[in-house]
Amino acid sequence: MCGIAGYVAAANRVVRSDDAELLSRLLRHRGPDDHGFLTMRGGAVRVGRDRSDIDAEADLCLVHRRLSILDLSPTGWNPMSTPDRRYWIIFNGEVYNYVELREELQRLGHVFRGTSDTEVVLAAYAEWGKAALPKFVGMFAFAILDTTDRKLFLARDFFGIKPLYYCRPNGGFAFASEIKALLPLGVSRRADPESLYLYLRHSVTDSTDQTLLADVKELKAAHWMEVDLRDLSSNTGRYWELKYEPTLDISFQDATNRVRDLFMESVAFHLRSDVPVGAALSGGIDSTSIVMAMRRIVGAKLDIHTFSYIATGGFSEEKWIDLVNRESKATVHKVHLQPGELIDDLEEMVGAHDLPFASTSQYAQYRVFRLVQQSGIKVTVDGQGADELLGGYRPFPSIRFASALRSGDFGTALRVFRGAQGRPDVGANLMVKWSAEHLLPKSMQSPFRAMVGKGFFPQWMNRDWFRSHDVIARGFYGNGNGNGSKNLLRKALHAATTDNVLPALLRFEDRNSMHHSVESRVPFLTPQLATFIMSLPESYIVSDKAESKSVFRAAMRGIIPDAILDRRDKVGFATPESDWFSQLQPWIGTILTHAPEVPVVDAQGLRKELLSMSRRKKPFHFGIWRSLNLIAWARANGVVF
Repeated sequence: MCGIAGYVAAANRVVRSDDAELLSRLLRHRGPDDHGFLTMRGGAVRVGRDRSDIDAEADLCLVHRRLSILDLSPTGWNPMSTPDRRYWIIFNGEVYNYVELREELQRLGHVFRGTSDTEVVLAAYAEWGKAALPKFVGMFAFAILDTTDRKLFLARDFFGIKPLYYCRPNGGFAFASEIKALLPLGVSRRADPESLYLYLRHSVTDSTDQTLLADVKELKAAHWMEVDLRDLSSNTGRYWELKYEPTLDISFQDATNRVRDLFMESVAFHLRSDVPVGAALSGGIDSTSIVMAMRRIVGAKLDIHTFSYIATGGFSEEKWIDLVNRESKATVHKVHLQPGELIDDLEEMVGAHDLPFASTSQYAQYRVFRLVQQSGIKVTVDGQGADELLGGYRPFPSIRFASALRSGDFGTALRVFRGAQGRPDVGANLMVKWSAEHLLPKSMQSPFRAMVGKGFFPQWMNRDWFRSHDVIARGFYGNGNGNGSKNLLRKALHAATTDNVLPALLRFEDRNSMHHSVESRVPFLTPQLATFIMSLPESYIVSDKAESKSVFRAAMRGIIPDAILDRRDKVGFATPESDWFSQLQPWIGTILTHAPEVPVVDAQGLRKELLSMSRRKKPFHFGIWRSLNLIAWARANGVVF
């Protein structure tokens, strides 16, 4: 796991050594163990670690920061070349099936100097070109320089676990693992109006290649980009796509066995490391499954370290966390938070994230990774992605209900509706409201949302600013709203995984972990496991009794404690935001004084909303946090509106 960056100067310009050093310094937290530079002038390449190794007249520079996980020796150093020095790579991430790919490449005649996955990725590209990408199992973002054809090849993993941003400052081309490394190169800090609307109103980010900054893009998940160094023209392609049709004709028992096999195989892959691997543990089904799978796969010799956030009040999952730790015989690490700590850390966290974050639950995760770093662990695994693939969020039983209605299966719809009434987190009113959002055609969404208090322009948003920038108020449907289609649940699962939920969560996790120099791995997110789950009948995901993750619960029976499998509550990294907000008043007051500087927010409306919440006339909602966080982010980054 590392940080990567690159800058290709436009015609009649050079890459300054100051720029190269700044790129490296801004990404140091992503790779504090080592670093390397590559500069190229014409076809001449220079590599090294020092300022003196940077060609002051170069037209291209690649920068690498190394967090040593596989092959800790110098043979794992980047930038790395093929033996003939035609191809050079800077690599961020891990390809877990590098052992199997290495053996295949050796049979084809490739000779390896070290034992890193980076060398395998480079050899695979030299052998197969972009056709190598679907062969990888892992998380990655990398750049490969072809000195013969004078091209730069960029690629990002299947789900976008590892980030890759790019821009064209001063007519050149630049890319980096984080936006903060691009801003000093001269890219505009002008905000993108459409992206701001989706973030503020719908909490949607990372759904397209457009970021909140108009001139900064991200290479989308499962995509590659090729840049011609002669004229800086580029083209982009997709190498893999998660599909939700057709549905497999398979029995529930066979599906259960296959899910178990794919999951255990994935966890085994994700444990490949030359340093110890810990686990983030929330006490839910997903993280518990990973911890117990680690114990089953490796056995008693594995020293499992778990890291957990312990919430206060009724949010706490500590009893479940303690149960899992006892069963797995893990070494336990816990973090307890107080509101004042968020205030102390907020400025640093805003800087770490580059973009606004949607709720204070990201702070709980941020502190968990700080604890991981303080404990000397460099790699963790956690359950990110399972809720999106397996219907773990509260609205999914309602969507299953809507899907059954849309299909005309009224008996199933009634059973799901009745089953949901036994869940403390759903109930009849929420079932009707959430299902209506998926059953109503788009033309009726706006009046329905206004009726239930979810209008497209709440009072804390500046309607006039958005209209003056040609932003049309609308809902965000992703791929989940059918407008006449069946399989609403599978469409919604697909949308959550690829479009409107998971991409942002992966960004939050990457920034929180890498800010503390920790590699976070996500075993649920492999193409093999995700493709299989997405092909299953909807009843295998959310059962006719409104049980979420039905097939996965069955697959884990006998591996994790029954008490965890039989839970029906969902908490995750829940934080008591309404209580915290009362403690955050000094910070909120300071932020509000700067609200007029951010015209997308209606400062007066925001104050009224906060006053209503403080007087308990309105319940807490995350729209307020998004607005406040946007103001803090805009000030910290000099965003222009």
